[in-house]
Amino acid sequence: MTKFAFIFPGQGSQFIGMGKDLAEAYPEAKLVFEEVDEALGQKLSALMWSGDADELKLTANTQPALMAVSVAAMRALQSKGIGPEKAAFVAGHSLGEYSALAASGSISVRDAARVLRIRGNAMQAAVPAGEGAMAALLGADPDQAVALCELGGAEGGICEIANDNAPGQIVISGSKAAVELAASKVTEVGVKKAMLLPVSAPFHCSMMQPAADAMMEALAGIEVKAPATALVANVSAAPTTDPAKIRQQLIEQVTGQVRWRESVEYMVSQDVSLFVEVGAGKVLTVMNRRTAKEVDGLTLGTADDVESVAERLS
Repeated sequence: MTKFAFIFPGQGSQFIGMGKDLAEAYPEAKLVFEEVDEALGQKLSALMWSGDADELKLTANTQPALMAVSVAAMRALQSKGIGPEKAAFVAGHSLGEYSALAASGSISVRDAARVLRIRGNAMQAAVPAGEGAMAALLGADPDQAVALCELGGAEGGICEIANDNAPGQIVISGSKAAVELAASKVTEVGVKKAMLLPVSAPFHCSMMQPAADAMMEALAGIEVKAPATALVANVSAAPTTDPAKIRQQLIEQVTGQVRWRESVEYMVSQDVSLFVEVGAGKVLTVMNRRTAKEVDGLTLGTADDVESVAERLS
């Protein structure tokens, strides 16, 4: 039988209408959206399905919304007899790690919604608007990215690798001056191009420490259980089912690097030959092709996908 992993997307995959057909086709999926609405005391589902795209794009809305779609899709697939325990691993990109944990029973949907709301607000508040920046380095390897970060931080600013997404696709994060300086020096280290990203805060760098502190407090108040299958964590690119370790790594993840390329390489080294992206869009499926061309990818984000994925995994 094919060895597969469920993977869960992060911020940037959101769109108006996501998850609506799942809720209409599967009562199990509808229940997830109702749980999230109730946990937040907000009709987030209405915003997701027919609201304003700019409002959905606010970090505090995007994070629980994307988690809701991912878990709803997983619950729909579970109604066909295929749950997270059938996978070799689960993994999620940044906030997608919470989706992976909620989908695999490690944290409840209600707790995931509440802590993601806190996470979104805390990440937004950690750095005053305009003081941070992020840039995508196109064609860079990790050594070149490190060299660029050193150049960017030479004048006392913060410049760190935030995401190692795939070969040639690395994102740096930090203080605005340092990231802009690094972006201006790309040719000195042999990098093709740097693109400043339209983000509201410098995610996954040490400037996010106030948000990590907020998450330490928020996560201390929820139950974390062993997931149905091992989580390959962002900060370690290694598997764990230990609740205490999962809790600690979620805190570290706020300021730490998302080691996605290494996570994918690890799962492939364990004979995973199929990745199923659970939730909105197909960002990870496209990204993974750069890391593991030989590995197949499926998306599970719509009611139609549920039937085809269930058939493939049966």
